[in-house]
Amino acid sequence: MTPLGPTRIVETVTAATMAELCAARDAAMEAGAGADIIELRIDGVADIDVAAAVRGRIRPVPVIVTCRPEWEGGRYTGDEQARRLLLAQAVEAGAEFVDVERRAGWIPGVDHRTTRLILSDHDFVTVPGDLAARVREMRSRGADVVKVAATAADVSDVLTLKAAVADAGHDGDLVCIAMGEAGQLTRLVPARFGSCWTYGGDAAHGQVAVRHLRGRYRVHTLTAQTRLFGVAGAPIAHSASPAMHNAAYVVAGVDAVYVPVLASTVDEAVAVAEALGFEGLSITAPLKSAWHTRSDVTCDDEAARRLGVVNTVQREAGRWVARNLDSAGFLDALDMRGIALAGASVLVLGAGGAGRASAWAALQRGANVAICARRQDAAVSAAAALGVRAVAWPPSGSWDVVVNATPVGTWPAVDAQPCGWEGLEATVAYDLVYNPEETAWLRQAQSTGAQAVGGLDMLVGQAARQFEWWMGTPADTRVMREAVRVFVGEMTGP
Repeated sequence: MTPLGPTRIVETVTAATMAELCAARDAAMEAGAGADIIELRIDGVADIDVAAAVRGRIRPVPVIVTCRPEWEGGRYTGDEQARRLLLAQAVEAGAEFVDVERRAGWIPGVDHRTTRLILSDHDFVTVPGDLAARVREMRSRGADVVKVAATAADVSDVLTLKAAVADAGHDGDLVCIAMGEAGQLTRLVPARFGSCWTYGGDAAHGQVAVRHLRGRYRVHTLTAQTRLFGVAGAPIAHSASPAMHNAAYVVAGVDAVYVPVLASTVDEAVAVAEALGFEGLSITAPLKSAWHTRSDVTCDDEAARRLGVVNTVQREAGRWVARNLDSAGFLDALDMRGIALAGASVLVLGAGGAGRASAWAALQRGANVAICARRQDAAVSAAAALGVRAVAWPPSGSWDVVVNATPVGTWPAVDAQPCGWEGLEATVAYDLVYNPEETAWLRQAQSTGAQAVGGLDMLVGQAARQFEWWMGTPADTRVMREAVRVFVGEMTGP
């Protein structure tokens, strides 16, 4: 058989009937579908015909046959002798791989030249302390591929998994997966964990659609030399940044990938970034205000130093350099529309990182700025730090520009608004929310005669500056903007 080469993408196919399984298999195997290998999960198929499942009408890619028992997270409820027979039939039918569990205590008979044996181990609770020993055991039993899947509660578990696999050595092909959202990194940058392939589909929590593995993240092209970037925060699944940055990398022809990093603290983000070799990170909530407190971080722009809030970091000579590029991005949308801030009255709703960055940017342009937040103490603190006014909630009065710097109105809560417009007037209503592109708050503002400015241009503006800092070349903002719109459209649906 041809030896395993670069990282490949496996699409997992599940079904309740043979007709459904074969239809899903054929769809996954069609030209351009994206998978390099198809895993046929025959557990749970009521009327299974193994030979028909393996042979099919088309076979452009190899198949893995898996019959996962209930005691290992699958749907097979029969006896072990019958299960052994099903896998023997898969070998006879010409399956390139069969998967059996370490805990089964038996292995199917295979001719390793024609059918490779996958021995797998799953822990749906944690990362087991004896994982390295389990890997060595599976290798000693003749596995061609060792697959380990453990549950990650947070990114520190991902690093524990990586260390355990490394401790077991690199003798043979390996697939290393951290299950759950926190473990998604293992699926997106599998080569960093020593994996020869990654699984795509929707069969397990944390899996990513095959079309995104191949299209957005280009997993099949990643090498040890690929530069690694990402966005760190919690939650993170809603972020359009991976779609935006990766699209820009493609058109720029740079060998880099940008991935989400689910991290609740700066310490978690730093640990995973340094262990995996990230060169730079975009920073989102709740991490924006904690980076400047670390001794290994240098803030090298005035906005980051003055605000104590950063949205971008880069690894340089063993240290992290931090900047706040939100402020410049905030101004982009206004500059594009010829909206001047000198002498303008600006009300910023929200006292968090985005609110402070917006207030700072407006202040630098000569605006008369006030901050308003539901928590008056937060508004007073932010205003004092910037030398501007704090006004009471709810907002009222007449303003040249009112800025929503809160996340209220973001999908899926698209009908929510940070405040109403009764007693509030603005010449310009600026909503930093970009999903949806036109929010309910902006629509209501327009009904009062205000000019509406959405958050997409700010998002693209700050991302373009991140790209230029990291890559040393300008970004294609048109491509970035379109990537965000496609991402939002896929997320929200028709």
